[in-house]
Amino acid sequence: MAGIAMLTRIMNTDIALTRLFQLISPSLPIGSYTYSQGIEWAVEQGWVKDQTQLHEWLKGLLETTMLYLDLPLLVRFMNAWTDHDEQAVSHWNEYLIASRETAELRLEESNRARAFSQILIALEPESLKVKKLLLQSQHACFSYACCRWGISIEQACYGLLWSWLENQTLSAVKIIPLGQTAGQQVVFSLSAFFPDIIEQALIIKDDDLGASSLAQSIASCRHETQYTRLFRS
Repeated sequence: MAGIAMLTRIMNTDIALTRLFQLISPSLPIGSYTYSQGIEWAVEQGWVKDQTQLHEWLKGLLETTMLYLDLPLLVRFMNAWTDHDEQAVSHWNEYLIASRETAELRLEESNRARAFSQILIALEPESLKVKKLLLQSQHACFSYACCRWGISIEQACYGLLWSWLENQTLSAVKIIPLGQTAGQQVVFSLSAFFPDIIEQALIIKDDDLGASSLAQSIASCRHETQYTRLFRS
C-alpha cells in the first residue's frame, strides 16, 4: 500500500509539472510574445544595445519588480484561491492593476487575462464561476490554474519567472537584434538567480510590496507613441 501511495504522489507531481509546462509554454495563446514591456523603446534609445546591457536590464527587473511585486503577489493569489477567499483575490487584483505604472502595462494585464480566462474556461468549465475575478489580471488566471492543477507555490514561482524571462529575452533577440546563442546565454545566466529571488519573495511582507522600475516605466510610456514598433507594449 505504501508503494502504491508513493507511486500516486509521483504521478500526481508529474502531471502537475506537465500542467505547469503548458501554462508557461510560448504556444499558450495569451499573446505573451506580442509584448516587450518597454524593451523596444529602450533599444531604440540605445539603453539596451547588446547582450551585456540586456543582461543588466533584465537583472534589474528581476531584483525589483519581479522580487517585490509579481512573485509575492502570486503567492498571495494562490493562498487566496486555496482558502476560497474571493474577496482577497479581488483585493490583490486591484493592488496589481494599481501597481502597473503605465497604460500599456495595465492594458497588457487585462488583455492577457481575457485570453487566459477563455482558455481556462475551455479546459476547466468550473472556472466560469469565477470568471469575473479571472478577467481582472493574468496573475489571477495563472494562480487559479496552479491551484486547480496541484502546482505548488514554489513551482508556480519558477514557472512565472521562466515565462517572463523567456519572453523578454525573445523580444530583445528580435529587436536588438541579438543572436539566438547570445539570448540563450542571457537566459542561462539569469535563471541561476531564480532560487535566491524566490526564497526572498516568499517572505516579503505586505508593507514591503511594490516596486518602481523607473527606466521601464519611462520606456513603456514612450513606447505608446513610438513611430514604428513590432510589439504592442
